[in-house]
Amino acid sequence: MRILYVEDNDDLRIAMADLLRGDDREVVECASGEAALALLGSEQFDIIVTDVSLPGISGTDLARAILRTRPLQWIVLCSGFDPQDWASQLGPNVRALPKPFDTEVMDALIAEIGASQPVTPRNPVD
Repeated sequence: MRILYVEDNDDLRIAMADLLRGDDREVVECASGEAALALLGSEQFDIIVTDVSLPGISGTDLARAILRTRPLQWIVLCSGFDPQDWASQLGPNVRALPKPFDTEVMDALIAEIGASQPVTPRNPVD
C-alpha cells in the first residue's frame, strides 16, 4: 500500500510518516498541497492523508482537486476542528480524523481503508 502524507509541520510529518510505515506500507511525504498535486501528476497512491490547515492550498482544496480527476481516491483529512460533516460531503472515500488523535486510531483507519480496496498488482505481467 502506498500512502501520501501531506503535513506542513516538519516534526509531525516525519514522526507520523515513520509511524505509518510498516510491513506493506510505503509512505511518501509532502510538505504542501502544491507539492502533493505535482507528485500526483506522475504517481499513484492508495491513500492520501492530509492536514486540512496547510499554507497555500488547503487540505480540503487539495482533496477537491484530486477528486475531480480521481473520484474514488481514498483521502483522510486531519484537522483540529471536527471535519466529519464536510468530509463526508466530498465523496464516498473521504474520511475525517480529528486532531489530536492516537496513532492507533490512525493505524486502524488506514487498515480499514486498505481492507476495503481490491488487491491489484503494481507491475502486472502480460
